[in-house]
Amino acid sequence: MHAAGPKNPLHGITLERMLTELEAHYGWEMLGRMIKINCFNFHPSIKSSLVFLRRTPWARQKVEELYIDSLPDLKAKTAEPMEDQVAEISPEEAPVEQSPQEEAI
Repeated sequence: MHAAGPKNPLHGITLERMLTELEAHYGWEMLGRMIKINCFNFHPSIKSSLVFLRRTPWARQKVEELYIDSLPDLKAKTAEPMEDQVAEISPEEAPVEQSPQEEAI
């Protein structure tokens, strides 16, 4: 296990969150190739994988190590949608502000 504390990259991150993010990023097939455990290769699900990983320290350690190694990719992936939401508006599409005098006319 890793040391507790805010400097630990796993501080405050649950096993379920780690597994969910890894599955979303890699998919079950790739996870099964990267970490050769049956819960990733045969009828994979978050629930069954959590049960196995909580009971098997060596497998959990492998998942934690993969998560730490994948953090830069996972953070980059979560940052991309935010950039997509901010759309650049061309000058033609920008709303035209009217002065108070024009509104009165």
